[in-house]
Amino acid sequence: MHKLLVCLLVFLLSYHAVAQQPVFRVVPLGVRGGLDESNLSAYLVAPTGSAAYACLDAGTIRAGVAKAVAQGTLSGTVDQVIRRQIKAYLLSHAHLDHVAGLLLNAPDDTSKTLYGLPGCLATLQQHYFNWKSWPNFGDAGTAPVLGKYHYQPLLPGTPETAVAGTALLVQTFPLSHGTGYESAAFLLRHGNSYLLYLGDTGPDAVEHSTRLASLWQAVAPLMRAGTLRGIFAEVSYPNAQPDNLLFGHLTPRWLQYELLALARLAGPDAMRNLPVVVTHSKPSADNLTQIRQQLEDANSLRLRFVFPEQGRAFGL
Repeated sequence: MHKLLVCLLVFLLSYHAVAQQPVFRVVPLGVRGGLDESNLSAYLVAPTGSAAYACLDAGTIRAGVAKAVAQGTLSGTVDQVIRRQIKAYLLSHAHLDHVAGLLLNAPDDTSKTLYGLPGCLATLQQHYFNWKSWPNFGDAGTAPVLGKYHYQPLLPGTPETAVAGTALLVQTFPLSHGTGYESAAFLLRHGNSYLLYLGDTGPDAVEHSTRLASLWQAVAPLMRAGTLRGIFAEVSYPNAQPDNLLFGHLTPRWLQYELLALARLAGPDAMRNLPVVVTHSKPSADNLTQIRQQLEDANSLRLRFVFPEQGRAFGL
């Protein structure tokens, strides 16, 4: 009997270890929210074991890939990674710190699909790929149309869309990024596992919005089921930043406030040890040090905060 119990215990421990193996591999190409043009928001995501990546935002591409290649995180030359391993771009919004790398690398890139809310893709077409700001590498808009990038709008409330060239599926949710401006959250799925990426967003209370509340309603069942592997959320400023100077961003206090709203729907136990990847911190003075300390000091939900480093991969 004792032997049977030992075998059962070993089996359960082994099953738990397998169940906790990462489903997604993430390679940060850029992690900051401004000023340093070599380190702006961009994250490669693929199922573990795959080199077919979707890129979540595209503020920095070449500098981030170069660092990842130098560290041995990515295999191949910088050009090979950009041209062959990045299969598609998912753009939360069209601010330059989220699309500059895509624009600058477009001349030497291969054909790919650009996913985003219709307004985001319209900004790319009308204001960037218009032969005034940059040649028209898109497949619509100002002639001549070079057709390298295919615009694929993602409409909130519609079924999942397969991300071209990858084994990922995506749904999108609108976010409020300052008065009258829209950003997006992307819910990625591989198999039965999910990953949630939030572009820039202010808290509902400041934005006079219910968009984060609607997003939490949508993902709370995934939290209860234990299938949401992590949340990427921006924290641009420390708590001292006044609400009227947030410009559609979050502080540690406001992120905790929003995650507590999710916990009320999903249950606090479902949130324990949830990886929360902290993105988009402004690189001035000791912002990141303050943000890290303020998040940990108020971590009543026992979340696992992840502070990504450019070029260093991690699993979720």
